[in-house]
Amino acid sequence: MTIDSLPRHFFVTGTDTGVGKTTVTVRLMQHFAARGLKVVGMKPLASGCEWVDGRWQNEDVRQLTAASNVQTPPELVNPYCFQPPIAPHIAAAQAGTEIQLDVIKDAYTALTELADVVIVEGAGGLLVPLNKTQTMGDLLRVLELPALVVVGMRLGCINHALLTRQVLQQQKIPFCGWVANQIDPHMSMQQENLQTLVEWVQQPPVLHLPYQGQET
Repeated sequence: MTIDSLPRHFFVTGTDTGVGKTTVTVRLMQHFAARGLKVVGMKPLASGCEWVDGRWQNEDVRQLTAASNVQTPPELVNPYCFQPPIAPHIAAAQAGTEIQLDVIKDAYTALTELADVVIVEGAGGLLVPLNKTQTMGDLLRVLELPALVVVGMRLGCINHALLTRQVLQQQKIPFCGWVANQIDPHMSMQQENLQTLVEWVQQPPVLHLPYQGQET
């Protein structure tokens, strides 16, 4: 699997929060845009926002918007934006609302009509609750998207990556590849950990990013 063999629309999830999903999503968007495709990044749920230009805005969303080469309404790119940097379902409850997957589905469908490539970036990992009964994995199934998994390369990454892979299999969510993102510059046995992941996931990463500083 290579970047160019990825499907036109896919979902970027991660082994945890802070593993570099936004960094990876922007890099992939830039790759497809450089090939002349119309590209949009979507962040259905964002927590940790600031009041800018009359609305709540999130830094990850701003990065995705900057990398997009198609003009789209902000409410399609980011249907749910919450001020405190906490779990989405808790932030939604504090705001007096409930995250509804059909709202996200409608926004996603609208984006697919505007762009050749739509890359949807999740929040946290696959089992992050979105409301009282549904998780991020349920959102993937509603959107009918395959998952690209960002593995934050640090101590413990093998366990987190294989747990994520297992959840995808259990929930029958298609897997379209993984990215090795070096988030710990001092990680011991980096190459050995990478090789272990290649063997257990049974495919090499579509992208291997060196350490780039603080991740989002």
